[in-house]
Amino acid sequence: MTEQDGFRSGYIAIVGRPNVGKSTLLNHLIGQKISITSRKAQTTRHRVHGIFTDEHAQFVFIDTPGFQTSHTNALNRSMNRVVANSLRDVQIVVFVLEALRFDDRDREVLRLLPDIQPAVLVINKIDSVADKNQLFAFTERVAQEFEFAEIIPVSAKRGSGLEELREVLRRYLPMGELIYGKDEITDRSERFFAAEILREKIFRYTGDELPYSTSVVIEQFKEEGKLRRIHAAILVDRESHKAMLIGSKGEKLKEIATQARMDMEKLFSGKVYLEVFVKLRSGWADDERMLHSLGYE
Repeated sequence: MTEQDGFRSGYIAIVGRPNVGKSTLLNHLIGQKISITSRKAQTTRHRVHGIFTDEHAQFVFIDTPGFQTSHTNALNRSMNRVVANSLRDVQIVVFVLEALRFDDRDREVLRLLPDIQPAVLVINKIDSVADKNQLFAFTERVAQEFEFAEIIPVSAKRGSGLEELREVLRRYLPMGELIYGKDEITDRSERFFAAEILREKIFRYTGDELPYSTSVVIEQFKEEGKLRRIHAAILVDRESHKAMLIGSKGEKLKEIATQARMDMEKLFSGKVYLEVFVKLRSGWADDERMLHSLGYE
């Protein structure tokens, strides 16, 4: 077997400002949803490894939070540390832009990109652009900002361009052995995903302000055969937020918990007994010690 035909493996960081579709891209690249998504910023807060393995290569994608340009609290600073740290030991960087949108927030992320690893520019959401001449001109303009190894237009939501992207990334992966087992798709535990699924439902079923003031703690996670018993606490910053989450006669919280339970059962392939509580923890997002206890870097 020649070197060209040999197995390749490595880490690939997916970076960009909030809401450019990084998590959707990761989920479609590995063929399963492991990173939560929503239209709201700050959806991804932790580093998540998504693993795709075929007969020729193993891609270990690192989904990172959107880089926060407003360093208003410890949570934002923590997420930015995740982005910076994720770029240190990877073989390839995927820089994601939304088609026809490029401004100083994107330039701030560009300044983080290392010079020694190849950087692939992925222009996402091309399905939203009717005039392809506009897309071509936009691509040429962005190409002047950084020396990208490749530029690939995709629609992560529709799955277009992703096979071409995988083939491009494969060429830049170094020769190497399996990093994870060939059947593994992530490095995170079920306990982690239980918290993430519940947090996603908070994003989807509450207003714009509330999600940024909440976090989720799994206080109990027990497996009894195929049944999982999960007790989760939603931390909120203000008493008014607690009332908003619970809703009239507890209906809002019940809806969030029911939708979260259904997704957990689908992911874990078994029944889930889920109890959800809401707890007031004022100032949690600006408390370094509390953030560390919640698993933030």
